[in-house]
Amino acid sequence: MEPPTRDALARIAGDVVASPDAGRAMRAWRDRLGIKQVALAHALGLSASVLSDYESGRRPSPGVQFVKKYVEALVKLDEAKERVVPKLVSGGDDQAILSIGEFPAPIEASKILGAIDATVLAGNPGEVKLYGYTVVDSIKTIYALSGYDFYRIFGATTERALVFTKVGMGRSPLVAIRVSQLKPRMVVVHGPREVDPLAVELAKKERLVLALSGMPTDEALISALRGVQDREAATRRAP
Repeated sequence: MEPPTRDALARIAGDVVASPDAGRAMRAWRDRLGIKQVALAHALGLSASVLSDYESGRRPSPGVQFVKKYVEALVKLDEAKERVVPKLVSGGDDQAILSIGEFPAPIEASKILGAIDATVLAGNPGEVKLYGYTVVDSIKTIYALSGYDFYRIFGATTERALVFTKVGMGRSPLVAIRVSQLKPRMVVVHGPREVDPLAVELAKKERLVLALSGMPTDEALISALRGVQDREAATRRAP
């Protein structure tokens, strides 16, 4: 394989292996690349039901060798259609993604909400634990990213906070999430003084936590999130 393809294989496999839920991460990458489960199962020489069991966690952890075969088949199918992998290697339109981070272990949603001065508008954050966060420019995310590129904002797992900056009333981000196959666990909007009631209703229908951040600037918001990530990493390293 050419070096760029090896880079893509390493990136996807690394995300899957590092994820606390390998099956969910595999499914997320398959959805991101737009590969049908039946097609991938055929390429792997498995039944669709067996592959579904791996992706849903009904079977034990698949192991590194299976992940390797899974990712190789996934990339090969994508390359045959010349779709996502070239953008994955080149980075695509990263201007929409302002910051992205993964936590070494799941943390309570309330920690993030407190750090970014957020008010809960829907959902119960006490029932949610998060593995990461992504901060995006709402205008560029909704209007500039293609359907496949949109999946890149979910990083290694969908169990994350998706933070939209430069928000008008909050309706568009929730509409975009509602029509997407992948859903974050928590959505935070930054910018408006108040959020459109429709956005709140959509969050309730999708069973998402929705919050409004009161941080003064995008930079302060991102700095606060990185601070949470750094503190969690330091805690994990402590003896």
